[in-house]
Amino acid sequence: MLKIFTILADIITYQWFGLEKGHHLTEAVHFFIEDTTKIFFLLVTIIFVVAIIRSFFPPERTRSFLAGKNLFVAHVLAAALGVVTPFCSCSACPLFIGFVEAGIPLGVTFSFLISSPMVNEVALVLLFGLFGWKIAAIYLFTGLIVAIFAGIIIGKLNMERYVADYVWEIRMGQAEIPTMTWKERIQYAKGYVREILKKIWLYVLGGIAVGALVHGYVPEDFLLKYAGPSNPLAVPVAVILGVPLYSNAAGVIPIVEALMSKGLPLGTTLAFMMAVTALSFPEMVILSQVLKKQLIMTFVGIVTVTIIFVGYIFNFII
Repeated sequence: MLKIFTILADIITYQWFGLEKGHHLTEAVHFFIEDTTKIFFLLVTIIFVVAIIRSFFPPERTRSFLAGKNLFVAHVLAAALGVVTPFCSCSACPLFIGFVEAGIPLGVTFSFLISSPMVNEVALVLLFGLFGWKIAAIYLFTGLIVAIFAGIIIGKLNMERYVADYVWEIRMGQAEIPTMTWKERIQYAKGYVREILKKIWLYVLGGIAVGALVHGYVPEDFLLKYAGPSNPLAVPVAVILGVPLYSNAAGVIPIVEALMSKGLPLGTTLAFMMAVTALSFPEMVILSQVLKKQLIMTFVGIVTVTIIFVGYIFNFII
C-alpha cells in the first residue's frame, strides 16, 4: 500500500517538476516528497487509532494500576504503559509528583518516564511505515529494555533524597477516573491528532529536509568512514551528538532513514535516535524542577551507558 507514495513522488518529481534521474537534487526532492506524504498519512491515520487506546489510560488510572505491584512487574508494566500513556515535557512534573504521591517507587517512576518519550506511538508508527514491522519491533523491545533496566538501577541506588523536597510534601489526593463514551473518545482522538500535528509538523518537515539532504548529497563513503562498522567509537559518538538535539521521534526518524539508506549500522542509528528522544536537553531542564542535579546526572549517565551498550549489541548481532 505504501508504494503509492513512491509512485506519487515519481509523478511529481519526474513528470511535474521535470527533474532527471541520477542528480543529487532529484534524489533529494524525491526523498522529501515521498517521506512527507507518507509520514503525514501515517500520523493522521494511525495516531487516531492510538489516541482511542490512550483514552482508556488517563494518568490517574496509570498510577492506580502501578501502585502495590511486585517491584519487577511494576517496572515492566510502567515501561509498557509509557508507550500508550500521554507524556511530554510539560506533563513531566505533574506526572512525577503524582507517581511519587501514589507511593510508586522512584525507580518504577523512571521506567515510565524513560519509555514514554522514547517508545511513543509516533516513533513506532513512523518506524513501521518506513522500515517495516521488524525494525519497529526491535526498537520497541530495545526501548522497553532500556527503560526497565535503567529504572531498576536507579531504584537500587536509593536516591529518593535527591528528589526536590517540596515533592514529598504535596498531597494530591485521589482524582476521580473519568469514564468516556465512544463519541467522546472519537472527539478526543480527533483533537489529539490535531494537537500532535500542531506540535510536530515543523519538526517533521525539518527532519525530512535534513534527511533529503543526507540522502541526496552526502556520499555513502563519508558516513561509513566516520560512523560505519569499522569505527569502534561510532555508537558513543552518535549518542553524544544526539543528546543536545531538540527534536522528537517525528523529526529524527526521517534523518535515521537517510542514515540507514547510506549504510549506517542499525545499532548506531537506533542509539542516535534513543539519545535524541530520551535524553533531550529541554526535558532535562523541565525535570530539574522536581529532581536535584545529582539524580538528573545519574539518570542521564545510566541511560546513556545503557543506550550505548544496546547500540553495540545490535551492531554485533545484525
